[in-house]
Amino acid sequence: MTTCLGDLDATFRALLEGRSGVGPLRCGDPEKLNVRNGYVITDAEPDAPHPADSPRLAARWLARTVADALADAGVDPARRRVAVVVGTGLRELRAVEQWYADGAELRLAQLHFAEAVRSVAPEVTEVHTLANACAASGYALALAADLLELGEADAVVAAGCDTMTESMLSMIGRVGTATADMVRPFDADRDGVLLGEGAVAVVLERADELRDGQRPLALLRGVGVGCDAHHETAPDPTGIVATIRDAHDRAGVTPDEIGLVVAHGTSTALNDPTEAAALLETFGADGPVVTGIKGAVGHTSGGAALMSLLIAVAAMDAGLVPPVVGLRMPIAEAAKLGLVYGEAVPTRARLAQVNAFGFGGVNAVTIVEACVGAPLGGPS
Repeated sequence: MTTCLGDLDATFRALLEGRSGVGPLRCGDPEKLNVRNGYVITDAEPDAPHPADSPRLAARWLARTVADALADAGVDPARRRVAVVVGTGLRELRAVEQWYADGAELRLAQLHFAEAVRSVAPEVTEVHTLANACAASGYALALAADLLELGEADAVVAAGCDTMTESMLSMIGRVGTATADMVRPFDADRDGVLLGEGAVAVVLERADELRDGQRPLALLRGVGVGCDAHHETAPDPTGIVATIRDAHDRAGVTPDEIGLVVAHGTSTALNDPTEAAALLETFGADGPVVTGIKGAVGHTSGGAALMSLLIAVAAMDAGLVPPVVGLRMPIAEAAKLGLVYGEAVPTRARLAQVNAFGFGGVNAVTIVEACVGAPLGGPS
């Protein structure tokens, strides 16, 4: 994956150390937007004074992560049927804004991610782009698993990507405060969410079709998805709990078997107490340890679910759960959760739950199992 902190290894190290990638906003006018900070990827060209030459495309990060994921998995689309499902919240809306306001060159084909994917893997059989808000890459993972189960592909890349846009920042500026210095999930003094950007990709294969000597990174036990349509933006605890239970049923697990939860944790007034209530209803007060990554990388929208998934796998592999960056004093509603903050804690968890919730009640919850001895890299 690619975040404001770097690749997977760099991001996981930063999380263990409690470091955040937040910095000054580099998209739009902070005074007009009422937002001054964000989690910006700086290894790509920022919005230039003459953006007509270089629109800011999430597809650039997506192409790189898809290529890296295929290489790491040893999957060659020229020799096997490989499909790609990309989840996104905003597609290439930033590039559209630059096209409209600044005359940036933009082709219609760039609004779908097939062109970017085929630039690094031209032989893939199909590329699907789906826009399911902040649960998008969780949905991509569910659909990827369906494609495998139905025999429609030999391997499937599930991916997610987004870059921050002025329109989304404008909305955040209306519901948050200009004093928000960073994302502080479940913190009593949180000031709202801030956007992050980046891309993430994983390769799914059937366990019974792995090549000799190949060891999987992790085992996908199940993905629960749902759309409770409770409200345009407000989350519904009933809908969230229903999706969690659907994920447990699909994975064939019970709540007491889950050792780690990577929460959605957006630092907003509504999400954090709602998610805390849903977790307490599911697990009780003596439930698993809970962490979240948005304090370090911001809200990465379409990529959020899969980024949290990779951190969950990294944590189980390393035997260390990173703290919730930015969390200093938990809100009362989350006081009985096993929140990790201040410093990393050891874990023997082998099953993790990953939450992702989007506007409109679009929810995705993933259950993933660690594979003992799987090569991951990064801290251990």
